[in-house]
Amino acid sequence: MKKKYILFLLFGLLSITVSAQTLAEARAMYDRGEYQEAKPAFQKLVKTQPSNGNYNLWYGVCCLRTGEPAEALKYLATAVKRRVPSGQLYLAQAYNDLYRFEDAIETYEDYIADLTKRKRSTEEADKLLEKSKANLRMLKGVEEVCFIDSFVVDKENFLDAYRISPESGKLFMYDAYFKDSDKQGGTVYETELGNKLYYSEQQSDSTLSILSRNKLLDEWSKGSLLPGSINEAMNANYPYVLTDGVTIYYASDGPESMGGYDIFVTRYNTNTNSYLTPENVGMPFNSPYNDYMYVIDEFNDLGWFASDRYQPEGKVCIYVFIPNSSKQVYNYEATEPQKMIQLAQLHSIKDTWTDTDAVKAARERLRNATSEKPQTAKNYDFKFIVDDHTTYYHADDFRSKQARELYGKYSQLEKSYKQQQSKLEEMRSEYARADKNGKDRMSAAILDLEQRVQQLSAEVEQTGIQVRNLEKQAIK
Repeated sequence: MKKKYILFLLFGLLSITVSAQTLAEARAMYDRGEYQEAKPAFQKLVKTQPSNGNYNLWYGVCCLRTGEPAEALKYLATAVKRRVPSGQLYLAQAYNDLYRFEDAIETYEDYIADLTKRKRSTEEADKLLEKSKANLRMLKGVEEVCFIDSFVVDKENFLDAYRISPESGKLFMYDAYFKDSDKQGGTVYETELGNKLYYSEQQSDSTLSILSRNKLLDEWSKGSLLPGSINEAMNANYPYVLTDGVTIYYASDGPESMGGYDIFVTRYNTNTNSYLTPENVGMPFNSPYNDYMYVIDEFNDLGWFASDRYQPEGKVCIYVFIPNSSKQVYNYEATEPQKMIQLAQLHSIKDTWTDTDAVKAARERLRNATSEKPQTAKNYDFKFIVDDHTTYYHADDFRSKQARELYGKYSQLEKSYKQQQSKLEEMRSEYARADKNGKDRMSAAILDLEQRVQQLSAEVEQTGIQVRNLEKQAIK
């Protein structure tokens, strides 16, 4: 009997030692930010002692940091009841990630009041509170957008999933485009004419900023930072410019972001040679996670953006949608709260299918855009009048190599001109139907687009003359 008691005691001591080692290792991983690795140990501990405030806090934070805010909620709430320091902070963050912004605001306010009583700094908590208040305002203005598809890809090569038309430009990863560069960067956008680059590059302070380069004959100019406030807040990355040449979408993780990267839009002001104050595009595009690489393929009338919301490490979800000509939002007051949250979260893209004909047509455009099938052969590739006696239908018809190469630029300019002319007509029609506030809001954009259309018209005419002159010299 005595021998059995000794064995039992030794076994108990051994169990305590193993448990202590597991806790110490888990705490070390937790302190290093290795939440995924630490989570299993804390999960076991909280099951054995469900009323332990610290165990609930540590396991709840691990869940929160690994993309499981719903799982974290119960444990963080227990930690708050047990009055564990910082419990309110993480509980508020969990509410925020679940789009329960009113609960997040209330919990942050309680946390700030507690910090004030203990004479601790509330600066960081105040910022988080304001962010949740801003998020609540966004939730009340969720844009009504039709999403036609979504698919998960590897984050490392996510740009391969963007099948945009040549008329909308080209996208590259920085390392693939600037192969000989000794710097680091994010993504590169080359305009449809191949005459300008927008790209993000790491600066001396280790943050990313957006720069541009212009094509000068056969070489590129040096990169210059975009003017205005685009690069003022933290990292600026993932630039994309519409064919109007003035509207730029990009992602930033600054103070105006919901969390991580958010998508922003701004326009170039030709009068001040700068960009207007960037605007957060709001929900459902942005979330408490990373959202970026917003692209509008105007030729195919499709929009694309990437998000790591609800995705495992190393994965990202690509969403495809039908762009709106003007922003329309859901009726917040008339929509059930949980339904509004689901729409903001993109819980199910089918919830956005209010027009089945539009969805069907857009999905057909997407299939055509992503199809690898060769296009049906035509009797001719184009029709270009050289003079009264000569008309070309194929690139091989050109005798001058320079004329043939310049015709490629002419063709792109002509497509851009027709595209922008059509867009201008739509905006003018929308302007005619708008009220005074709408007209005031649209007038500057219409004036800029009119200027762009005139510029493109002149460039098309001038380039066409140059092509003809080069070819006539070769014919002689």
